[in-house]
Amino acid sequence: MATIAHRAATGAESGALRLGASLMALAGLAFIGYAVIFFVRNFTGGFLELGIGPAEVDVARAEIRAFSPDLYEYISHLHLAVSGFLASTGLATAALAWFGVRHGLWWAYVTAVAVPVLALAVALPAHYPYGLATVGHLGLIYLATAVFVAGVLVALKPMLRARGT
Repeated sequence: MATIAHRAATGAESGALRLGASLMALAGLAFIGYAVIFFVRNFTGGFLELGIGPAEVDVARAEIRAFSPDLYEYISHLHLAVSGFLASTGLATAALAWFGVRHGLWWAYVTAVAVPVLALAVALPAHYPYGLATVGHLGLIYLATAVFVAGVLVALKPMLRARGT
């Protein structure tokens, strides 16, 4: 069985590590916030996702329901499922960053990076061929992702330094 030595981060390293982990956790909380918006819009007049309007989809809640109540219920269930997966991705990312990355744990760092990367790699490309990649729709996710990437990069240097000693 292999063992991995772990040493406590020092001064500047611990500050950078805390900052990076905090940014990663903040981004995770932002993913949860986006999930809440997604969830609430399912039950309000907006129905369609944030930033999706008549230019992207030429019908609204009432027209979808009138066309097919079953289709309406199916779309509604997808909204709820996606909001749940967004929230769980955000929670996993925030918890891994705060309780693992902040303490210099590599398994937490790798997992905290892999979780949202996998989610975004699957979800984002599907928006582009259908003209759904509007700033209003993806802007908050891109902002949270930018904060997350900044945190990943800030935390990486002290993580590598701790590994090398």
